[in-house]
Amino acid sequence: MKLDFESSKPIFLQIAEGIEDAILSGAFPEGQQIPSITELSASYKINPATALKGINLLVDEDIVYKKRGVGMFVNNGATEKLQQIRRDQFYDSYIASLVEEAKRLGLTAEDIKNMIERGFNK
Repeated sequence: MKLDFESSKPIFLQIAEGIEDAILSGAFPEGQQIPSITELSASYKINPATALKGINLLVDEDIVYKKRGVGMFVNNGATEKLQQIRRDQFYDSYIASLVEEAKRLGLTAEDIKNMIERGFNK
């Protein structure tokens, strides 16, 4: 995970997204422990409260859970849940505006499909 201290995106969000990415890639399988707040803050030289805020986002979304005195672990079903969240975000961020613009340009669904296939074949 790499943090961009120059980004306008808050560090705690970058922490949460970095852990989400690691879960989706299989680096942190379901049931496995993730780095502790102390490990994150030491590794990235950030305030522990910042790391905690990022982890708490994942706890609130039921992606990770706390085992008192042991650490934080990836919840069962977290991968599927994250995939669905990311799919919904992908639709909202990209597809909805793409379809809107396609309609303004008079493009059909088939035209868009062909363009997407062309992009995948590059």
